Amino acid sequence: METYATVLAYAIPGFIVLIIIESLVARWKGMHINQPMDLISSLSSGITNTLKTLMGLSVVIISYDWMVSKIGIWDLQATPFVYVLAFIGLDFKGYWSHRLEHQFNILWNRHVIHHSSEEYNLACALRQEISAIFGVFFFLFIPLAILGVPTKVIAITAPLHLFAQFWYHTRVIDKMGFLEYIVVTPSHHRVHHAINDIYLDKNFSQIFIFWDKWFGTFQEELEDEPPVYGTKRPAKTWNPVFINFMHFWALLQDAWYTRSWWDKFRLFFMPTGWRPQDVMDRYPIAYYKKASEQIKYTSHPSAFLTYWSWLQLVINFGLLFHFMSIIGDISLTQIMLYGSFLLVSVIAYTSLMDQHISALIFESIKMAFGVLLLYQYGSWFGINDLFAWGTWAVLAYLGVSLLMSFYFMRKSPRFSLVDEK
Repeated sequence: METYATVLAYAIPGFIVLIIIESLVARWKGMHINQPMDLISSLSSGITNTLKTLMGLSVVIISYDWMVSKIGIWDLQATPFVYVLAFIGLDFKGYWSHRLEHQFNILWNRHVIHHSSEEYNLACALRQEISAIFGVFFFLFIPLAILGVPTKVIAITAPLHLFAQFWYHTRVIDKMGFLEYIVVTPSHHRVHHAINDIYLDKNFSQIFIFWDKWFGTFQEELEDEPPVYGTKRPAKTWNPVFINFMHFWALLQDAWYTRSWWDKFRLFFMPTGWRPQDVMDRYPIAYYKKASEQIKYTSHPSAFLTYWSWLQLVINFGLLFHFMSIIGDISLTQIMLYGSFLLVSVIAYTSLMDQHISALIFESIKMAFGVLLLYQYGSWFGINDLFAWGTWAVLAYLGVSLLMSFYFMRKSPRFSLVDEK
């Protein structure tokens, strides 16, 4: 975990630099690709996904190491050829796991966060799940395990394969000539993120586009059909933690309200979007029947709230980097406590971006949680080793953050005890 935190400490600044470069290129081209609250939400989703990984909030049903020890035919060595083989194998696995996530209700909940942005930019690549607690796609590793690809090769190749999927989440790069026939390009992936009928459930490939062409799921981006991004059932929130579980919550509600016991069970395994007929009749849910119906979500923030949200993002990134820098020196209990605090913090300020009353609730929880941690450990996880006044700065941040939530609650007409969205 300490090694992974070190890798992320270098990767995250690299991603941010590329996002800034993309924004500058877009401005030069006269394109509008970033909406401030959407951008903050995407980056905040990156924080939550990082926290999930660092806190180990996932359950591996069958580990790759166990599989390769039991069913491996050959004992392959970590040669360049084996690394290439592993990369291709991971891409094959990625195609099918991605495709399955789009096809079943229960699996869509793991992936919906990645499609929730109604913009398409590098930042939306960081919208990654925290809801996939169980590793259900272990069976897709079986071909690599049978071949005997070493565990350490998979451990090194998997992050590289993941990071290589970042660059094509952009609108500033047009079609790329002969590369369109080999690798996934921005054009290919724009199709995948679109809700236009002709583009739905197409282009699942992650690195090599030929999987889609071989398995019949390829669709070219058409000049006369501009992609419309997002989901057919819009999230209508900037809160990435809520988005991660909204679809599952909707499934649970349908399971509760349907009168059919058979439907209560099968709706989780039906195609994505399927609902029992009796529930559809009594509790209709709004969704876009056509891409042209989309109205992008906005919480109509003031300039002051927008600046405050940017500051919250910067502060929480700072705390995240502090967390990653000390993760090898603190106990598992402290890891879970620090990570949980940051998760609550993200929920609080992204709820404030929605101008929803829950922001005040979570800010109060954050304040109490933070003060309790300061009381328990006497300082903020050794931050005084970096800044003599670090603990006082954290305490001041907690107080100011709560006061600002009260301020925006009084100033904004959108705040309500009832969610009017």
